[in-house]
Amino acid sequence: MYVLSAAASWEASGLISETDMSTSYRALFSARGTRAFALAGLLARLPLPMTGIGIITLLSRTHGSYALAGAVSATFVLAYALLSPHISARVDRYGQARVLPAATALSALGMLALVASTHWHAPDWSLFVWAALAGTMPSMSAMVRARWTAMFRGQPHLQTAYSLETVLDEVTFIGGPPLSVGLSVMAFPQAGLLLAALLLILGVFALVVQRSTEPPPSSDAGSHGNGSVLRSSRVRLLTGLMVAMGVIVGTVDIASVALAAHLGRPAAASLALSAYAAVSCAAGLLFGAVAWRIPLHRLLLFGGIATAATTSPLLLAGSIPALSAALLLAGAFFAPTMIVAMSLVERLVPAARLTEGMTWLLAGLNIGVAMGAAIAGQVVDGQGARAGFAVALAGGAAVLLLAGIAHHRLRASSVNTDAAA
Repeated sequence: MYVLSAAASWEASGLISETDMSTSYRALFSARGTRAFALAGLLARLPLPMTGIGIITLLSRTHGSYALAGAVSATFVLAYALLSPHISARVDRYGQARVLPAATALSALGMLALVASTHWHAPDWSLFVWAALAGTMPSMSAMVRARWTAMFRGQPHLQTAYSLETVLDEVTFIGGPPLSVGLSVMAFPQAGLLLAALLLILGVFALVVQRSTEPPPSSDAGSHGNGSVLRSSRVRLLTGLMVAMGVIVGTVDIASVALAAHLGRPAAASLALSAYAAVSCAAGLLFGAVAWRIPLHRLLLFGGIATAATTSPLLLAGSIPALSAALLLAGAFFAPTMIVAMSLVERLVPAARLTEGMTWLLAGLNIGVAMGAAIAGQVVDGQGARAGFAVALAGGAAVLLLAGIAHHRLRASSVNTDAAA
């Protein structure tokens, strides 16, 4: 309701042009092949949120150690964050059909070897090796965004597509972990990880056979220097901003669960976090449906201000209703800020390096989630559940700082960030 009323006031003030949400998203899928690759991408991205939590559930049940489970899961997340941009760089140069099957095979092999190691009681050190190999999982979110970009580059529909993809990312992070944990608990400990491997193989296969919508590989991907697109200070700023946003998400997850448990209502945490995700999805869909008349660099600054401001009420949450209200407010600005960052990187990096550029931002988000969860966990253990939200406040301050710096540099640059749609 808040999001819809805000949109009405923005339209009245001339910040956005008149739009119809259903028309905007219907236009996306009127193009041939878009439904098929969007569905394949949704299937292929589910394994990412399933794998980290699947490793934790598996090892905590088979080895009885959360410390080992957390360390092995962190190895997977770190390997994924470091390797996925390099895999995407090769995709830009050689094409999705040539690179994705090999990367997927290595990742699935790592997951299967991890499952086998727990079944046959292999040494603990081997678990870290296989978790790192599983981290060769390609960034499927970036692959699908690259297809949308190739289809709608320079058109208003592209922002709508990015909005849809951001919402689908959130949907997988909402549905993936419960699916993985539920199978591991109700069937057998390895079930969640086995399903993640199967979905990865099926999803990637379903995507790469769709050659008509695959972005063409470009030899220019290797002609912009041998280094990564991360050498660009503006890309580094956006990646850092995504790390800070990830810290907020990771902190919210841990601190919300801890606060609900402290209040004697542990099950209420899932409802509060679901509300956070739901309002973020709604805000993302609405943001993508409207035609903004504000330059992207200014939208990024607004998003940074709003993200930072809405982390403060989390410190005041002393009850489940107060927590839910604070999370609803915070969730309203997460997806739109992420969408703007993705739209900016599309304009900042050469077209031939786009998949790599988007993957760095997505990798930064995952690193931030892991960092936020780890730091917040330490704070919660030492100072209590409510104190854990201070980590989210620090993440919000970092988002504001980085958004402000990015706004200044982008406004002064020659990069065309003026049209948000």
